[in-house]
Amino acid sequence: MHDPEPDLTVARRLLGIDRGLCVVSLSRPDGSVSSSLVNAGPLPHPVDGTTVLGLVVRSSAYKHRRWRVAPRATLTVTRLWQWQAIEGPVELFGPRDAVPGVGLPGLLRDVFAAAGGTHEDWDEFDRVMVEEQRVAVLLRPQRVYGQAER
Repeated sequence: MHDPEPDLTVARRLLGIDRGLCVVSLSRPDGSVSSSLVNAGPLPHPVDGTTVLGLVVRSSAYKHRRWRVAPRATLTVTRLWQWQAIEGPVELFGPRDAVPGVGLPGLLRDVFAAAGGTHEDWDEFDRVMVEEQRVAVLLRPQRVYGQAER
């Protein structure tokens, strides 16, 4: 039996207000929390089609290194006093995190667009993503909570 996908209606609305601006948090080895501001957006998972939240990080970023060891995160989306947090495991798709059958350039474009990004020259976008060794991070929502109007 497959659990139903968590309801991301509020998260979608809040992410759409400011081009996916949200806070991503992950645990450090000492149990403290590391948080940073990112752009993220909902999109279909490239393998199974379920809805995930995607963001892009540099492969040299602390977040990427930490997620290779402890692949879990919380995204918190807020607008004024409305907020929603989405927790779950993350999957990495990058130069060192290849997944058979998933094209990295296309996935990076999809994540960028899902987070509200646009680009006039996708070939240039692809070149920069390769040069900076960018990684697509997909969070699979398991727990969703917050305080917001639908």
